[in-house]
Amino acid sequence: MYFCSVKTLVACILFLVVALSSYAQQMRIGVYRDYEIKKITFSNNGFSYSIFGDSTDFGAILANEYVELVLKPNKKIELFIGVLSQGLFNKITLIETLPNSSITLTPTNPIVKDRKYKNDFEISPTEKGMTIVNLVDMNNYLSGVVESEGGGGKEIEYYKVQALMSRTYVLKYRTKHAKEGFELCDRVHCQAYHSQLRFGTDIETAVRETEGIVMKDATGQLVDAYFHANCGGQTSEADYVWNNNIPYLNTFKDTFCIYTKQATWEKRVPKHKWGEFLVKRYNYPVEDSIYGPLMYNFNQSERLAFYHSPILGIPLRDIRQEFKLKSTFFTNYLDGEDVLIRGRGYGHGVGLCQEGAMRMAKYKYNYKQIAVYYFPGITIHNLNEEAFYHQKGSMHLCNPYKVQE
Repeated sequence: MYFCSVKTLVACILFLVVALSSYAQQMRIGVYRDYEIKKITFSNNGFSYSIFGDSTDFGAILANEYVELVLKPNKKIELFIGVLSQGLFNKITLIETLPNSSITLTPTNPIVKDRKYKNDFEISPTEKGMTIVNLVDMNNYLSGVVESEGGGGKEIEYYKVQALMSRTYVLKYRTKHAKEGFELCDRVHCQAYHSQLRFGTDIETAVRETEGIVMKDATGQLVDAYFHANCGGQTSEADYVWNNNIPYLNTFKDTFCIYTKQATWEKRVPKHKWGEFLVKRYNYPVEDSIYGPLMYNFNQSERLAFYHSPILGIPLRDIRQEFKLKSTFFTNYLDGEDVLIRGRGYGHGVGLCQEGAMRMAKYKYNYKQIAVYYFPGITIHNLNEEAFYHQKGSMHLCNPYKVQE
């Protein structure tokens, strides 16, 4: 019987600090990455921000004041405070003077809908547009992602599972854009991050109450936390989409989403365009006695990877991309001079179905139950608690007040 020594306690605390340092620091998120921004205004929302042009401190912009940045042909940024030019610079930095301040971004060349973000900003020039990086605390970033992905008015358990998914993704892929000067971007191939906290406090609460919690696979690695809008009643195998099998993401029937708004859809494609695509791209065997008559007719009662047969080598994901379909889960047949496509679901179908998760939350499932429903075989871990553990033979909780054997 013994108590943890002071030396052991100190070692545990140091381990905790190291383990959580990558989690606690600011994220670097590239925003407005769909646009080549040449002119943008930063407007104060009642907070104070300090303005720096390179190493020069221009003081603070106060409530209801603004800063305008203009990209110049010589790859410099002209800084305006109000209407007064302050010169040309290689980098502009906006630093909040109080924690959790927010500021509004309004691009005017091109004209793009304004957004509100928290914390700091760093702006640098490129040949085509400005690189705008939000230096944002992890919880503030996750709140913005959950809001952008899920919208307002949802059950808090849905927000919690979305926060769990998003946090796991961040910690697994946070160096995805390192070569571009930031870690992740605001586009959907990372995670949508298009504004913050327009819909009340439930999202902030969900992020805070799941702080440090992630999903891991059977090998102890962070999972690929994929999600999509609606699976149409059946999730997809990962290799149907990316040619990469993920053991904990097997297809299964999902009854929680089949009556939601994005569960079904229709689209018409002209017959000649459908035929031209199949023949020119994949040399479809129009003269074949079996496949020829099936060129415009396809039935998919369960999710498949290929049009009719793998032998033809026509991935459904390619058809989806070509004709801008909502999903690969569709049936089609000839209707006059059109191919009528009747589809199910919205998105790639892999991982968590957002509308299904929202319905589960309404039925009072908690966020952990929702997570393991869509990711069977995974485990849920709290990084904040794990940091107190150390390995020496078996696992022992380092707690100076706990008797250990």
